[in-house]
Amino acid sequence: MSSLPEPLRLHFHILDRQIIDPNGAPVGKVDDILLEQDDDGKVRVVALLSGLEPLGQRIGGVFGRTIAGAARRLQPSDEYRPLHIPFEFVTSIDSAVNIGLDADTLATPPLEEWLNTHLIERIPGAGDAG
Repeated sequence: MSSLPEPLRLHFHILDRQIIDPNGAPVGKVDDILLEQDDDGKVRVVALLSGLEPLGQRIGGVFGRTIAGAARRLQPSDEYRPLHIPFEFVTSIDSAVNIGLDADTLATPPLEEWLNTHLIERIPGAGDAG
């Protein structure tokens, strides 16, 4: 008799996990998951979403709408999308979600850009950190 692996519980095994690139650099956290249903009715994970907007939408309620609204206001343009990592680039899931994409090739979230420009860069000596 063959033993089947325990089913993957997305809310437990993936959501809120750190996303790590092949070099060990943190990319963000899994804030939501994009699902797709095929013609046979099977649901599959299409992509991982990271950012304040998908997090706010997942949380819902007044607090979630506030977070998502703030994220939308900080977007550099209407075409901006939250970090969207196709699931095909996930290499493993353990205490973190490991991906086969370098963090440098992914877009920097608008809030992080805003904080770097308006706060971090103004701290004396911040340019010396590295």
